[in-house]
Amino acid sequence: MDNAGGTPQDVVVPPVEGVAGGGTAYGWSDGGLHGTNPLKGSIDPLEVPTADLVHVWCMPSTANVGPQEIPRHLEPVNLLAARNERESVQIAIRPKVSWSSSGNAGIVQIQCTDLSSTSGDRLLVGQSIMFRRVVSILGVPDALVPLDHPVSQISLIPGETTAVWVSIDVPSAQPPGQYEGEFIISAVKAESDRSRSQCLNRGEKHRLYTELRNCLDTVEPIEGKPLDEVVERVKSATTSLRKVLLSTFSEFFSDNGPVDMMDEDAISNLSVRVKLNLTVWDFILPATPSLPAVFGISDTVIEDRFGVEHGSDEWYEALEQHFKWLLQYKISPYFCRWGDSMRVLTYTCPWPAGHPKSDEYLSDPRLAAYAVPYNQAVSGNDAAKDYLQKEVEILRTKSHWKKAYFYLWDEPLNLEQYDSVRNMASEIHAYAPDARVLTTYYCGPSDAPLAPTPFEAFVKVPKFLRPHTQIYCTSEWVLGNREDLVKDIVSELQPESGEVMFS
Repeated sequence: MDNAGGTPQDVVVPPVEGVAGGGTAYGWSDGGLHGTNPLKGSIDPLEVPTADLVHVWCMPSTANVGPQEIPRHLEPVNLLAARNERESVQIAIRPKVSWSSSGNAGIVQIQCTDLSSTSGDRLLVGQSIMFRRVVSILGVPDALVPLDHPVSQISLIPGETTAVWVSIDVPSAQPPGQYEGEFIISAVKAESDRSRSQCLNRGEKHRLYTELRNCLDTVEPIEGKPLDEVVERVKSATTSLRKVLLSTFSEFFSDNGPVDMMDEDAISNLSVRVKLNLTVWDFILPATPSLPAVFGISDTVIEDRFGVEHGSDEWYEALEQHFKWLLQYKISPYFCRWGDSMRVLTYTCPWPAGHPKSDEYLSDPRLAAYAVPYNQAVSGNDAAKDYLQKEVEILRTKSHWKKAYFYLWDEPLNLEQYDSVRNMASEIHAYAPDARVLTTYYCGPSDAPLAPTPFEAFVKVPKFLRPHTQIYCTSEWVLGNREDLVKDIVSELQPESGEVMFS
């Protein structure tokens, strides 16, 4: 390994937990990672094995792979998945040397084959198999930026690790079995380097001109010639043209004629190939997640980001795009708009309960929970109380009502704010005694302590809010990494009364 990357010549790294067997496993050998002498001078990536130019290794989807991640040994990827499940793995790439004349280390081309079973079933790239580039936000590997399929190119930075996130979605109807494929990484020339290397000098131009001129001279004087002589002249010209094409444009030809970039790399023995093995089990995960994962999106942020007016057709379309996009990741979204003192209007469906779109949204089996607005998300003719009563009356007739909740206030701080939650909840329960109210909190009312210490007061919040809240939601930071305190919080709940804890 070259020292320019800021890593030692001989590196021994600890094993990755969960690696080297089944499940989301990527293999591991304890031998450590030993570098080789770096290449020197001008490097042509089309003539040097990609393994001599970059480190390639695999990491679990649970790992944060940052720019300074240390290279590990490359082992096959072994994944286990049920039908209707997604599994992911990260392919990490770090340059050993630079082969580009520009400021970056070089360009690598990445591609993935379909995953195929012995019975001929397939998981297709671009449909079931997707890859994205991991991009750091404020120094933390976070954003997953889509890449082109089935072939894409990424630029590597000297001394930094780049991760590619590979996801495999197994459809519900996918036949179970063992599936195999490859993820292929190939070092290539940058476009500027390729242009310079392919520029013909005067001597090469003269040679090309002479050969093409000879071909033309061969076939031009054929008028009136015997057929057998014409055939011989055409054969001669064809041979000469093929020689010109192969000598000057060889990168576009194989033995079977022209090939595209993917086919050319696929037959290259210079590429690094990562084996992908997937076991698809013979059972199906239910469409509705067993543990609701709700995620809020500010509708004002959408309006600002997309330049749409609240309540316009474009606004509804933007919200629907976000709704559908999150559902595919088993996340139940809600949209929100902030009021005074952390009061919040939340809604999963922007249309009223009587609108056809409401059933389309709220009946989606992928939706584990949905927020019902206390007030109208979009202004209408109904008074606020009439609107709430009508919404509840309609929704209670639906089979999906069991997934409904009201989220009214974000983390109340004092007695006035807690009383506001209690009053709004009382109004809701007057129309629907079985309605669920969700309250987020991290402390009791500051001006009316519920217990001698802040944590004891925090634990007493469910008793203080009962029966006005059924879903209690708090953040793990409240525990200060003390997971043993969870039992103190949960012990205050009354599950027999339908009380649950979200976190």
